[in-house]
Amino acid sequence: MRFLSLVMFSMILITSSCVKEKKHTTRLPLTTYTGTIEAQDDKEIAFTFKAKTGTSLEIYNADEIIEVDEISYINDSIVIKLPVFESIIKAQIATDSSLSGYYIKPNLNRTVPFYAKPGTERFDITADADFNVTGNWKVEFSPDSDNPTVAKGIFKQHGNKLTGTFRTTTGDYRYLEGVVEGDLLKLSTFDGAHAYLFTASVTDSSMTGNFYSGNHYKEPFAAQRDETFELADPDTLTSLKKGYDKLTFSFPDENGNMVSLDDDRFKNKVVVVQIMGTWCPNCLDETRYFSNYYKANKNKPVEFVALAFEYVKSDTLAFKAINRLKERTGIEYPVLLAQYGTTSKKKAQEKLPMLNHIISYPTSIFIDKKGKVRKIHTGFNGPATAEKYETFKKEFNNFMDKLIAEK
Repeated sequence: MRFLSLVMFSMILITSSCVKEKKHTTRLPLTTYTGTIEAQDDKEIAFTFKAKTGTSLEIYNADEIIEVDEISYINDSIVIKLPVFESIIKAQIATDSSLSGYYIKPNLNRTVPFYAKPGTERFDITADADFNVTGNWKVEFSPDSDNPTVAKGIFKQHGNKLTGTFRTTTGDYRYLEGVVEGDLLKLSTFDGAHAYLFTASVTDSSMTGNFYSGNHYKEPFAAQRDETFELADPDTLTSLKKGYDKLTFSFPDENGNMVSLDDDRFKNKVVVVQIMGTWCPNCLDETRYFSNYYKANKNKPVEFVALAFEYVKSDTLAFKAINRLKERTGIEYPVLLAQYGTTSKKKAQEKLPMLNHIISYPTSIFIDKKGKVRKIHTGFNGPATAEKYETFKKEFNNFMDKLIAEK
C-alpha cells in the first residue's frame, strides 16, 4: 500500500512520543521533491518543494516561493509546520528518500494522504500541447446550477508549461502552475492553507473540467475564451444599509482590551478596516500589502484595524492564530477577534449589521477623518493576478492620498 493507515500512523507517532527519542539518523535529503496530496476521483494535487537544510524548505507555485522554517523529527518521521496557517505535514522518510504520511488541518479535523519523491516536475509530460490557452477566459463554476459563480481565467502558456489564476469577485485562487498535455489542462497550487487542482479538456476557445480542493470538495467549471470579459467592480458589491453612514464595533484584542472606532488612536485619521481571517490566503496577501503601507506611512494621519473571523472553536485558539500571523508577517496594527467557531459570512454580517452583507474575506472599509464610510472594497486582487494587482496598488494609493489630504 502507498500509505500507512491513519490509525497505524497515529499509533507510531503516539508511541514514539512515549519512549526515549532515538538519535536522528534519517533527515530530509537536500534535494527537490514532487509532493502530492490526495483529491477525489483518484486525482493528486501536485506541487514542488526543495529541502534547503535539515530544518527548512521552500515550496514553489509559479513565481511564488513559500519559506518553511519549522521542521522537526521524531525517529524516522518528519513534522513540517506550514507558515502562518495551522496546517502541518507528518510523514515517514523511507530509505529511498521518499515521504509518505498526511497533510493535517487539526481544527477542521481534516487528514489527507500525502507523499513525495525526489523530482523537479510538478506533472509528468508525455505529449505536446494541442492548444495554447494563453489569454483571458470567462469562467463559470457550477455552470448548470441556479447560481453559478462567475470568474475570469488569466493564463500564460509556453510550450506545455502553464501558469495563471482564476479571479472572482471575492478574490483570486493565487499562484497556479501546471501543464497542457494534448487537450488536457492541469493546474495546481499548495500554499499551506489550500491544496487546489484544476483539470479540464480544452480547445482553442473552450474548457470543461473540475476544480478540486483537498479531498473534501469538487466543483465543475466551464470556460469560454473572452479577451474583453471583466468582473463586476469590487467597490460596488458591499455597502452600508440605508440610513447609515458610519461603521461601529467593539471587539477585543489579544490582551483583552475592547477596541472601537471611538478610541483616540482613530480620531481625525483615515482608517482602513480589514475584514479577514488568519486561515485565508487572499487575506494574507492583503495583510502583507496593508502592513507594508502602514509601516511606510506612520507619519501620516492613517490607521488600520483588522477584524478576524476565525473557524477555531475557542477564543484561546483564535488568538493563538492571530498572534502567529502577527509574528510571521510583522503586523503593527491591531488585529481584533470579531468571531470564532465559524467563518459563516451570514454570522459575520450579524456582527456588523450596518453592512448590507459580507460576501468575501477579505473586505476592506475605507473611513475618512470625520468617521464617514467612503468606500467598501470586496475581495483582493493579489500578486498572482499580475496587472490587476498593480492596478489595485495604484488605485489604493491614490484614494488614500485623497482621503489624507482632506481637512
